[in-house]
Amino acid sequence: MHNELTQKDLELMRKELDHRRIVLRPQLLEAVKEARAFGDLSENFEYKAAKQEKNRNESRIRFLENMIKTAVVISDQSGSDQVGLYDKVTVYMEDDDEEEVYQIVTTMRQDALKGLISKESPVGRCLLGRRVGDRVHIQVNENYGYDAVIRAIEKGSDDGEIPLNRY
Repeated sequence: MHNELTQKDLELMRKELDHRRIVLRPQLLEAVKEARAFGDLSENFEYKAAKQEKNRNESRIRFLENMIKTAVVISDQSGSDQVGLYDKVTVYMEDDDEEEVYQIVTTMRQDALKGLISKESPVGRCLLGRRVGDRVHIQVNENYGYDAVIRAIEKGSDDGEIPLNRY
């Protein structure tokens, strides 16, 4: 499977990868060495914590390397009246009689609690390419879906302010 990422996503991932390799890796290796010197490893909490942190860093490095290797670069450009990546979209939920504002982002930056919706989510897929006034049916799963109307589109761009997801 390929990961659809923007050029900015790749830049941020490479920057984090370099930081983790050049700065964090030596620091974490030194922390493990220091903790090992404290003595009995079976009862050495500092050693276990240092090893965990080192392993977490190595795992993130592998993840970033894989994401970069399998990435397909996509454009964040869209028509002036269409929903595109990084645009903020005001959506009226008919069933609930309320409005929600979403910003469409790539999977590496999604955070539903902050209104950052992945372009690959049910909502993101339905909104991309649509225009103000369009009615969309968002099918969440095979048993549930709902209707929404696009009320406004605020054009956005990837200025790098939205951070990459952590794990």
